[in-house]
Amino acid sequence: MLEQEYLRRILKAHVYDVAKETPLQKAKLLSERIGNNVMLKREDLQSVFSFKLRGAYNKMANLTPEERAKGVIAASAGNHAQGVALAASKLKCRAVIVMPITAPALKINTVRRLGGEVVLYGDSFSDAAAYAAELQAKEGLTPVPPFDDPDIIAGQGTVAMEIIRQAQNANGAIDAVFVPVGGGGLLAGVAVYVKALYPEIKVFGVQTVDSDSMNQSLKNGKPTFLADVGLFSDGTAVKLVGEETYRLCENFVDGIILVDTDEVCAAIKDVFQDTRSILEPAGALSVAGIKKYVKLNNIKDQNFVGVLSGANMNFDRLRFVAERAELGEHREVLFSVTIPERRGAFKQLISLLGNRSVTEFNYRISDADKAQIYVGLQTEHRSEAQGIKKLLEENGFPAVDLTDNELAKTHLRYMVGGHSKLAVNERVFRFEFPERPGALFKFLSSSAPDWNISLFHYRNQGADYGRILVGLQVPQEDSEKFGAFLQNLGYAYVEETDNPAYQQFLG
Repeated sequence: MLEQEYLRRILKAHVYDVAKETPLQKAKLLSERIGNNVMLKREDLQSVFSFKLRGAYNKMANLTPEERAKGVIAASAGNHAQGVALAASKLKCRAVIVMPITAPALKINTVRRLGGEVVLYGDSFSDAAAYAAELQAKEGLTPVPPFDDPDIIAGQGTVAMEIIRQAQNANGAIDAVFVPVGGGGLLAGVAVYVKALYPEIKVFGVQTVDSDSMNQSLKNGKPTFLADVGLFSDGTAVKLVGEETYRLCENFVDGIILVDTDEVCAAIKDVFQDTRSILEPAGALSVAGIKKYVKLNNIKDQNFVGVLSGANMNFDRLRFVAERAELGEHREVLFSVTIPERRGAFKQLISLLGNRSVTEFNYRISDADKAQIYVGLQTEHRSEAQGIKKLLEENGFPAVDLTDNELAKTHLRYMVGGHSKLAVNERVFRFEFPERPGALFKFLSSSAPDWNISLFHYRNQGADYGRILVGLQVPQEDSEKFGAFLQNLGYAYVEETDNPAYQQFLG
């Protein structure tokens, strides 16, 4: 049987020469807040601050002396790279690591410190993996895949072995285990071990809505390639899951839970409040998944385990996380409010907001009759937004709820502007691209020479990807030509010309 073979592999896995048994720690504050018992599997406490060294070492320990003597090669966005570098140092063999240019500097520097030979190539893990295959063939190196390998999967499965034993020792039953998933190695290893021993325990994978390759694969009945993946959770930004990981997840996983960027930021804050540790986005996915699962199913008094997979967070990214955490906790709401240009209108609006804490208030005069205000309010829950909107409108202040509007959250709140009479035939786009030195110049030099730039907003948010809002004046007769330009530009984009946030404040 499939699970019995993997159970044997997991029990015999070579991991504890480099890995340690990490604690299963109760998240007291989070448990009280959501009305369920949440336990955190602290893989962020490994020496490389990630679970990845388990699978990497198990794979390399099972290589023949001849295979190790050739040297090993791996492609990784960061955490697998650190695991391979550490394992190579322990086993005294050469390790070449191909990492995308977009990999966080923290992870690149750590791999080098551990003795790995870093080669930077491409904008994504997939680009790095393709180049690693070329180097492997050219130099005769032995591959150490990041997830799609039985020994890698078995090494990661030791996480589940510890969870089950630790929960039993604490006299606690487990209702469900939540696991971050990119390529699927950790999820597959945890699921096959848990289901082999306790099939009644549910196992869920957690992915971001814009990097859900495993989710799409399970829906389609086969591994499914994603043309684009979101870059915020770089540790799980995988375009194609493995054949073996897919097979195991199809057989043993109960489902995939999808969360957005704001929910991940809120989860990072949750873990910090309970542990004083700061996770990377992928590391916090399980906590975001638990909260989403509880909310969607209205569950109380169950026992959940969330695997904290890593803590290799770039410090500069914390600004972005802090800004978005309240939105992810559904405690901040954003509105565009139209007020008449008359004496006392400002005062009346503020009085309607009552004792609510105002988190943001941006105003710019628009015309002689009215003005638009961008306002943020702290609430007990997101559901209050509807009542606030109704109150404002009943008192003569038309309002638009912008809480889920990405353009408003990412760009508009940092811009001072207004309507432009010169921006004729303006079309507005939100672009996302890998952040690296020269990225902004490349974007500008690639921009259409035939169309005037009428609006531009870029803000470095300490993340590993750039976000730009740009307006271009495109005559109607150029629509077909402009569409071809967007296709050839090579950046992920969303057109925002019809977005009410743009139309009310900038259009």
